[in-house]
Amino acid sequence: MSGTYSGSPAGLSETEARARLADDGYNELPRPDRRGPLGILLDVLREPMLALLLGGGLVYLALGDLKEAIILLTFGAMSIVITVVQESRTERVLEALRDLTSPRALVIRDGARRRIPGREVVRGDLVVLGEGDRIPADARLVDARDLQIDESLLTGESVPVRKQVADKAASVDHRPGGEDQPFVYSGSMVVRGEGLARVGATGPRSEIGKIGLSLRGLQAEPPRLQQQTARLVRLCFLGGAVISLAAVALYGTLRGDWLQALLAGIAIGMSMLPEEFSVVLTVFMAMGAWRISQARVLTRRAAAIEVLGSATVLCTDKTGTLTQNQMSVAELRLLNGASMRSARAGQDHAGPEFVELARCGALASSPEPFDPMEKALHAFARDALRESDALGGPRTLVRTYGLRPELLAMSQVWRTAGGADLVICAKGAPEAIARLCRLSDADQGAVRDAVGAMARDGLRVLGVAAASGNDTQLPSSQTDFAYRFVGLVGLADPLRPEVPEAVRECRAAGIRVVMITGDYPATAVAIASQAGLDARDVVTGDQLKLADDPELADRVRHANVFARVLPEQKLRIVQAMKRNGEIVAMTGDGVNDAPSLKAAHIGIAMGGRGTDVAREASSIVLLDDDFGSIVAAIRLGRRIYDNLRKAMAFIFAVHVPIAGLALLPLVFGLPLIFSPVHIAFLELIIDPVCALVFEAERDEHDAMTRPPRRADSELFSWPLIGWSVLQGALAFAATAAIFVGALRSGLASDEARALAFVSLVVCILALVLVNRSFSASLVSAFFRPNPALAWIFVVVALVLATALLSPPASSLFRFGSLHPDDLMITLGAGLLVLTVLELLKPLWGQRLRF
Repeated sequence: MSGTYSGSPAGLSETEARARLADDGYNELPRPDRRGPLGILLDVLREPMLALLLGGGLVYLALGDLKEAIILLTFGAMSIVITVVQESRTERVLEALRDLTSPRALVIRDGARRRIPGREVVRGDLVVLGEGDRIPADARLVDARDLQIDESLLTGESVPVRKQVADKAASVDHRPGGEDQPFVYSGSMVVRGEGLARVGATGPRSEIGKIGLSLRGLQAEPPRLQQQTARLVRLCFLGGAVISLAAVALYGTLRGDWLQALLAGIAIGMSMLPEEFSVVLTVFMAMGAWRISQARVLTRRAAAIEVLGSATVLCTDKTGTLTQNQMSVAELRLLNGASMRSARAGQDHAGPEFVELARCGALASSPEPFDPMEKALHAFARDALRESDALGGPRTLVRTYGLRPELLAMSQVWRTAGGADLVICAKGAPEAIARLCRLSDADQGAVRDAVGAMARDGLRVLGVAAASGNDTQLPSSQTDFAYRFVGLVGLADPLRPEVPEAVRECRAAGIRVVMITGDYPATAVAIASQAGLDARDVVTGDQLKLADDPELADRVRHANVFARVLPEQKLRIVQAMKRNGEIVAMTGDGVNDAPSLKAAHIGIAMGGRGTDVAREASSIVLLDDDFGSIVAAIRLGRRIYDNLRKAMAFIFAVHVPIAGLALLPLVFGLPLIFSPVHIAFLELIIDPVCALVFEAERDEHDAMTRPPRRADSELFSWPLIGWSVLQGALAFAATAAIFVGALRSGLASDEARALAFVSLVVCILALVLVNRSFSASLVSAFFRPNPALAWIFVVVALVLATALLSPPASSLFRFGSLHPDDLMITLGAGLLVLTVLELLKPLWGQRLRF
């Protein structure tokens, strides 16, 4: 913002305004380059999982296998639609910011006051400010009378700041949040007084605009799970391609039937390509978003759920996140040392000795206040005094003596009903009130000691005084009244009641909670101590400014409280933690939090009191602003990741016998067991349906007592891969033994194929039971309710019965008829696999823990 002005006191002319509007553009952020649905669709199609899904469908379509092609393409289309809808919702960050930066504005042009759209305010405009107005642009004060501005939108702090006119040589290096500055900022609110300001910066050049531009340069963290899964699919694709080509060459060379060789190669390729991973991942994330919404948490990017479950550091703002962002009276003190804590149990109203202090605090405030501190004083007077009229009867406001830089106190003069007597009540900085009351040195020392004690508790302290007079004695200055000191009022932005327990649960889960605030260190330490944080090491914004990146990375390893922090410093803290290998979750509610919310691995916005910008920049929104919901979200994140890991391990295990049974006939010259339709049936119906059982599994008993998984941990660790291969090998051995035995016993190839297929399905169901928990036994797992389990088993049984008993289906699958004793063999195979794996689980399970 410029430190000098052009134009007359009458304001700009309309001609000048139009010229500047043409030069600088509208007072709003430029419309972002948003991705349309087509752009998002092209990005989605580049994902290898979806490419495999659609590519497989197109291959079947080219070969004339319409049914298999329709199945593959339908699943691919469903995944694309879900992804496009989800991604479209994340393109609104700057749209919300543009709304915030364009309120209505009252300006002076050509000597007359005119109300115009905020987007038409230009540099050099004279803007008239009054109580309740939202400031349309960054400006410098030309005139101010008792002006106080709520800049919490930019600073995150709920306490308004005083503004005053300064000479034109004042520093141009200014930031929101400072007391007695001559600058006001776009998006902030006038809570007291009035003023006149000349605009110096509009649109992207304003402070709120700079935040918006910084958001455009930040990229949200890519989903780690999606990256890991895509890498696994690529490896499976390469391996499957090599084996498929080898199988085609082997079959064609040995048997001479190259058409059958091609179909066998396709079947083997299908058996080794885990294309159902994309379906299962989409289902888990969508269902996870639904489950987490039941805890009043909105998931804007579903992949963020699993990242939240691995968070190692939770960075939280103070105002509106740990605290209620609502001032309240916390303590009253008298000059004789008597004190009252209003929040203490059993003390919900003021004692007789505190009645005058409570009443005078309200009378020293505006009758209809905008200031949150004055609202708190009025509320306390109403609630704590328990009177029909907390102000002591009908009164008429006669005069107001406003706050001045030389005397940080204000007075309200009231006339009692039906009389000429006046009551004068004053409030302000304790030292200013002590000076008004002309206290002795001893009494001033007592006031300083009391103020110091209250400040250490994180309270904002006001002094209150009272005087009396009549109409003929009203002086020109409030210093001429004969005040007496009434007492001190301590105000606090109280801690949310659920915060201490939530912090304890986070610490039990191995998550370090860090508070980052723009408030003063004493207040930050007090709130941090109440919340249960370790506040021994406090880092201030000034220290951050002097620290280079290596020094900052070292400080953030140990410090849990950061005070007097600027918005860009919040971003530096988050980025330093990420460089240290931390998985960072960041909570916030203000515009100033948006860059750090977007830069964090997982941004958590407050939905009730939070700004649209913070919500749009975040991945998760707490709809009820309940800090405790973060714990529920973390628990759900860990549960979802655990269950997803079980499902992926199960699918990986199932591919082993499917691939083995597809290769077995080629190696040993046996009749083909599987054709492409069998593989499609198994992978696109049974596997995803069975995986839904794992989505409904409850969380493990140690979900919130174990440390977060390592930042570099893989979805498929080597122990998990080994466990999956072992399970699959057992299922393959049992099924292959039944198939070979059936052929040697003289069973027809169609009957042997049906027997092997049913045996494999039964073994797959056994693997479902084994993988429900890596830590609990099968017996204990039966006592864990899972409504989806029974339904899934019934559905699979019905589908399998249809494939065996329905002539069209059995003809499609080339199944022969089976007898009851054949079915007993299949059940025996499943029971054998289940028993062996349950005996091995205690030996292997410890290496599978998360």
